[in-house]
Amino acid sequence: MFGIVRPCGHRLGASLKNQWTAHLCGLCLALRKDHGQFARIVTNYDGLLISVLTEAQAGQADGGRRTAGPCPLRGMRTASVAQGEGARLAAAVSLVLASAKVRDHVADGDGLLARGPVALAARRVAGRWGRAGERTGSDVGFDTAVLVDAVDRQFGIEALAGPGTPLLTVTEPTETATAAAFAHTAVLAGRPANAGPLAEAGRLFGRLAHLLDAVEDQDADAASGAWNPLTETGTSRPEARRLADDALHGIRLALREAEFTDGRLAHLLLAHELGRSVDRAFGTGSCGHGPDGSFGPPPQGEPHRFGAGAPSGGNPFGGEPPRPSGRGFWAGCAAAVGLCCTCKVCCADEFEGPWSRKRRGGCCSGCDGSCCDACQCCECFECCECLSCCDCGL
Repeated sequence: MFGIVRPCGHRLGASLKNQWTAHLCGLCLALRKDHGQFARIVTNYDGLLISVLTEAQAGQADGGRRTAGPCPLRGMRTASVAQGEGARLAAAVSLVLASAKVRDHVADGDGLLARGPVALAARRVAGRWGRAGERTGSDVGFDTAVLVDAVDRQFGIEALAGPGTPLLTVTEPTETATAAAFAHTAVLAGRPANAGPLAEAGRLFGRLAHLLDAVEDQDADAASGAWNPLTETGTSRPEARRLADDALHGIRLALREAEFTDGRLAHLLLAHELGRSVDRAFGTGSCGHGPDGSFGPPPQGEPHRFGAGAPSGGNPFGGEPPRPSGRGFWAGCAAAVGLCCTCKVCCADEFEGPWSRKRRGGCCSGCDGSCCDACQCCECFECCECLSCCDCGL
């Protein structure tokens, strides 16, 4: 799963978490229904924003939800998932952009794609995804040619860019593509007056996505010799941060101009989670999780949360507790899959480590509260899920 908007379930609260999951699963199932099982691999956190924005404007219409069957990623539970034109538009955009991403990696010869047979297979998959996205886009009245044109121009701009090239010249194709996708949600929702503000929000979201991807990958790109917009244009981190903050502020202003039937989830994701994404990318703030979302024992020298203040060994009654015997590699892999599929890694207060069998805290169990405020400028959100008192103006 990829994308820059990756909210913590604790911050969403029960109601909005259910809505967010409905859109994520709706995108995944729309891809499967129209394009087969393998297409589900392009499901991403940012793509579901298209579905979220469509429903935020139109409201949850009759037939806008259906009950999906059990899924391993939901712990084999059923769920109410979004369906309709918003989910299909999200699927079309995800397919076309994933197709472009694959072609980009093939052109760069990244990893296994440097090998001829693998590159040939990847090109065929990218071609199928591109054509499938075009068909689905046409079904919902969206011309994906604007996305394809933006991707094609991106290659040319990157080839010509160098020291002194304005960074916004490099991000422009991405901005154009996301502006078109965001604006079309207004068409689907029957709110044409929202097209302008949402196009602006989409343009700035595309800028942010490009910037944050460049920031997060800069060190790895430098090590591998890959093309990176910050490095190639000579843009400093402070300047990139200034552009990111300006884009974030612009998105918030643009959303004020749009009218929503129920904009709570869109507000939370685009007004607040984006800010956390910027902080995360630049290393100026984080959730209670590790930077890569990983789980594991506390850092060396830090007491386990159940052993704080305890004698040596973490046993509050003294003495050395019995050490559980670990699992083998393959048995641990099976246990790890089970933990992920049942959501225990994220949501359980504690669980047994898949290989070591030691007790561990869930990803969100050690949260100090700083990551779980759904809206930092709205203290009542946790109890009433009402954003009308939020002084950010949205």
